[in-house]
Amino acid sequence: MAEGMLKADRDNMTTQNPLIVIASNRGAHTFEPDGENGFTVRRGAGGLVTALGGLAERHEVMWVAAALSEGDRAWAARQGGQPSEVEGVLLRLITPDLDAYHSYYNVIANPLLWFIQHQLWDLPRTPSIDRQVWDAWEQGYVAVNRQFAEAIASVVSGTDRPVIIFPQDYHLYMVPGFLRPLLGPRVQIQPFVHIPWPGPDAWRMLPAQMRDAILTSMLQSDRIGFQTKKDAFNFVQTCRFYLDDVHSRGSRDSVEVDQRVVQASAYPISVDVEQLRTLVDEHETRLLKSQLITFIGDRRLILRVDRIEPSKNILRGLQAYRALLEQHPEHRDRVQMLALLVPSRMEVLEYQDYLREIMAEAGMINAQFSDAFWEPVRIVVGENYPRAIAAMQLYDVLLVNPIADGMNLVAKEGVLVNEHDGALVLSEHAGAYYELGDQSISVSPFDVYGTAEAMHRALIMPRSEREARAAALRERVQGADVRRWFYAQVADALAALESH
Repeated sequence: MAEGMLKADRDNMTTQNPLIVIASNRGAHTFEPDGENGFTVRRGAGGLVTALGGLAERHEVMWVAAALSEGDRAWAARQGGQPSEVEGVLLRLITPDLDAYHSYYNVIANPLLWFIQHQLWDLPRTPSIDRQVWDAWEQGYVAVNRQFAEAIASVVSGTDRPVIIFPQDYHLYMVPGFLRPLLGPRVQIQPFVHIPWPGPDAWRMLPAQMRDAILTSMLQSDRIGFQTKKDAFNFVQTCRFYLDDVHSRGSRDSVEVDQRVVQASAYPISVDVEQLRTLVDEHETRLLKSQLITFIGDRRLILRVDRIEPSKNILRGLQAYRALLEQHPEHRDRVQMLALLVPSRMEVLEYQDYLREIMAEAGMINAQFSDAFWEPVRIVVGENYPRAIAAMQLYDVLLVNPIADGMNLVAKEGVLVNEHDGALVLSEHAGAYYELGDQSISVSPFDVYGTAEAMHRALIMPRSEREARAAALRERVQGADVRRWFYAQVADALAALESH
């Protein structure tokens, strides 16, 4: 089946008829056994899945991912290692050894690489790279990345069509290095890094053997996509700093290695505009919105929507809100802070401790300022996307103050659906800042006093200025949704194929 679906007609071999291969840790679909022979298929959410839907309307797409559940593994076993069509997409699930997967995901990718790239280590204490970490690198991260590459190569090596391969994010940094010897120069390999790429100093904590292996593998790509130009520039600088015989010839967005030029390009990810507008009108969202209107009353709403992780800087945001109430008592009983927090990595002790600190700070603010009719801070923990969209329609101030973020789609979702011409208070360290910063009120994520003053400024901003800023932000997000994000990457890869 796969052979017939992947073989192109030799009379129709143009670069406009490529096979697009997406490789990611988590796939677009999950499976649960349904009776003796069938499976229930659930399509995932998120920007990558949305973008794929539009892409599949134009090109043939194959998605390679890891089987993450028993149902996924059962479905993969049923397919016998071959890709099968699921909702218009060819799907190939790999089934790593469970111990290898744990080492790959829970020891190396999360937390080691993720924490390095968000620069969140407590360096006097962590990380401590011991024998267990080294074993996890070789037997987990490297092994699973090799398995991904071999699965991709086993399918696409038999086709004469142009092939564009998009490995996704920090889980799959070794895939380009394994793929290139298997497939040669005829394929375009174009990873996308969804999280920040810090400058060379952040990578010093990774042993040279691991660091150089990652960089060398990434440079087997034709082009690497990042969220911002700063991330792309940092990658170029990191390669120049640590690898011999790598040059940039003064370029900020490419490196030369082995007589090849590897581009580092910015493709800012965005939101699904159409889906968000549909969600706004759904019954559940409208019901939740009416409940929130009752809760807010005649007060002004300061909103934040975040995963519970240290990079989101929730604790300093609460401290800034406390400072706002202390420094500007005129806002007392006239504002309401609502924090919608989604649990993340709650099995990790540091994340549990961070949530305790958040709840303690919120409790102290309420103890200091609340009265019989006003609770200054309401924390709601749980994953409820319709509730988040309902709240985003109602905010007067949206606080987005991360220490480090690849993009932060909350900022884009909020300005798209908000109905109050609300102001966006945005960290300079959010990837979204490079697109939205000029119409937001910018803050340093470490400046508690400055963030309090930014919220005050947002609350007293003249109506005409709020309307103008909100309209400009909304237009910017509408003009570049998630489908365009993926189309831009495909277009650059197709242009490169045409030039060969």
